[in-house]
Amino acid sequence: MSERDALYVYALLPDRAGAADGVTGIDGLPLRLLSVPGTGLAALVHDAPATPYQGGDEQVRRWVDEQSRAVTLVWERTGGLLPTTFNVLVAGHAPDTGTDGDADTADGAGTAEQRLTAWVTEQAPKINEQLAALDGRCELRVEITLDRTALSADDTGADAADAAAVRSAGLRRLLAKQQEQQSRQAAERLADALHAGLRGRLLSVADDLRDRGRTHRAPQETDVLCAALLVRKDEIDAVGTLLSELQAEQPAVRIRFLGPWPPYSFAETPETARV
Repeated sequence: MSERDALYVYALLPDRAGAADGVTGIDGLPLRLLSVPGTGLAALVHDAPATPYQGGDEQVRRWVDEQSRAVTLVWERTGGLLPTTFNVLVAGHAPDTGTDGDADTADGAGTAEQRLTAWVTEQAPKINEQLAALDGRCELRVEITLDRTALSADDTGADAADAAAVRSAGLRRLLAKQQEQQSRQAAERLADALHAGLRGRLLSVADDLRDRGRTHRAPQETDVLCAALLVRKDEIDAVGTLLSELQAEQPAVRIRFLGPWPPYSFAETPETARV
């Protein structure tokens, strides 16, 4: 069996003829659907060597972006899929041969296609359950901060006058440091108050919410909430309206609203075989 007999897996999805036509993935490689008979499912794959992708940070980011674009295009065509993470590979596995020369196939031996097909067949009930739960839904990312500069703008007039009246440069620096500390503490108190209510408001229009690490924040900003939302596609505008209302209520709020994307944060596929 060839050492290069492997499949790189992008997603699991309902078997839809033509869903991968013309779609390319990492390094421009053509993608195809591997249909799994008897399940109504397929895997989105490209043929690959049995070696994970490795490289510098910039190269890995490019590969991840290429994978994401391919998955998003197929998701838009099919309406639902379970995306996998970066570097999910299924390799061919030659059968072990005992001392008597007989092949032992109990270890999941076979080509990459045979092993992936067998795994999807085994996991089909769980995969179909996940697909049904995510059908017609997308992921949105919401990052909300408070701009301390804008928040304290109304209070800076008197403070600036006090600072100007201080002749000593050392005292001016001390006063500025105290003002910054007070501004940060006030912003943190307001952020805590906003956070609790905002989660409930978002869950009134989203099916689920999961906290995420922040991808962007200016130095003068204080975190309020960074989350992935699982939202019905017909509720996307409702999320936008809610965020617009928040902005009107608190002008110091800064909002980043991203998506829609396939539900990466909410797809809980069982682990596939990895090289």
